[in-house]
Parts: sequence; C-alpha cells; structure tokens
Amino acid sequence: MDKALLEQVIDICARAGEAILEVYHSSAELEVDTKADDSPVTAADLAAHNILAPALAKLLDGVPVLSEEQEMPSFEERGQWQRYWIVDPLDGTKEFIRRTGEFTVNVALVENGEPVLGVVYVPVLNITYAGCKDGGAFKRTADGETAIQVRSLQPRLDAGEPVELVASRSHGAGAVDQLVESIESALGSVACKNMGSSLKLCLVAEGAADLYPRLAPTCEWDTAAAQAVVEAAGGIVVDEQFELLRYNTKDSLLNPFFYVIGDQSFAWRELLTK
Repeated sequence: MDKALLEQVIDICARAGEAILEVYHSSAELEVDTKADDSPVTAADLAAHNILAPALAKLLDGVPVLSEEQEMPSFEERGQWQRYWIVDPLDGTKEFIRRTGEFTVNVALVENGEPVLGVVYVPVLNITYAGCKDGGAFKRTADGETAIQVRSLQPRLDAGEPVELVASRSHGAGAVDQLVESIESALGSVACKNMGSSLKLCLVAEGAADLYPRLAPTCEWDTAAAQAVVEAAGGIVVDEQFELLRYNTKDSLLNPFFYVIGDQSFAWRELLTK
C-alpha cells in the first residue's frame, strides 16, 4: 500500500479534526440533533464530513466515499463497489457531547470487503494511529512517530500479570461482565479499562490491551479504520464465529458482535466460543 496515500489521508483527517475542535472549544452552547436511528449528531460531525468527503473523493479516481453523515446508497448500488472509502467523521459523538476527549476521526480504504488502510485521529490529543496492509502500523504524536504492534499474552500470564481488557463506556456492560468472569476462571485476574470510540481498538493495536470484546451494536464506519490499524499491527478482528470482520457484504451496515484480539497465537477461540 502506498505510504504517500496514507500520508494524504492523515493530513485530511487532521483538517477534519481542526474543524471538530473549533466546535468543541466554542463558547456557544452545543446543539445536539437526533438522527432517524436515535443517534446524536452535532455541527462538528457535519463540519468534519464536509471536509473529509470531497477531499477523499479527489484522492483516488472513481473510488466512492461512504460516510455516516450522508444519505446511504442502496446495497444494490454499493454492493458493486470493490473499492471505497468508509468514513466516520466523528466517532464517539456521545463522548464529544460529554467532553471526555475520547472521540476520533475514522477513515478507511476497503478493498473487496477488507479494510486495507486506516487512519484514526484523536483531535484533542493530536494523536494519529495509522496502518496499511503489508506496511505495518504506527502512532504519531507531537513528539514523533513510533511503530506499534500487538503484544504477546502468554509471557504476561506466566509472570502473573492480568489479562487487560478494554470495553465500551456506554454499551454491552452485562455481557462483558459475564465474559470477564469466564476469562478469570480460565486465566486468572482481568483488568478492565472503559473507553469511548475506536480508541479501544487502537489500545489493542499498540500493545496496551489484550482484548476488546464488542458485544453491542456498531456500524461498519465505526470499526473499519481501526481494524486496518489492528491488522497492520499484527492483530485480528473476528465475529463470534471467529470469522474475520468484513465490510459491504449485506444490506445492513450493522456489524455483528466481535472481538479485537492482539495475540493471534493465544487460544482465544476456545475461550470465547464456549
């Protein structure tokens, strides 16, 4: 995958992040509207979309853009797409409204259902997670850029360290609690960290967590960018049948429940598919 293309996407995401921060730091009261699916939308979501969609459309000739903040093409139309951009202009709108800082700009390039390039930008922290197929993954901060990769689990277990699990702050807590009990009975202690947006996947990608179980609804634009980063860093994102999460394969844009796994060599399948 072309590193120059990845850099162009990073630049576009940073510009969208600036537009988000203008709203975030504005003294005006934040207006929140509700979309047809009851999810919230703000001026920041739309400002970011208005930067991302046209800029991405110019990057690759004939490659369409699918953004959360647009009218959805029918599956009859988008099912013909072999290559497209998928965008969440502001992932973590609820965190944005709560002013936790845990929200991101997500952009992925999908080829034949597989996210092959992804950028997750964290505007409040000016941190970028990025990766592409066969090109590795990295984290860029104001201090520079470092390569990231998932970590091994067994040496940590042998040293008596806990399994580190990251979970949503807002969704699926009951199911995750049951899973934690199951993991504890099999492997020992579990340390759980709650966080918003696609940052949870990025923690697994950078070796700061071992597992992210998502046992509540998400849409494809929520996950594609961070999945590209996770897979470029050596991890996997699988559904409950342990099939790799894939995109644009059905009429609905809802994902199945899934697991983000750092150490592929660990016997997660036996533990998670009981």
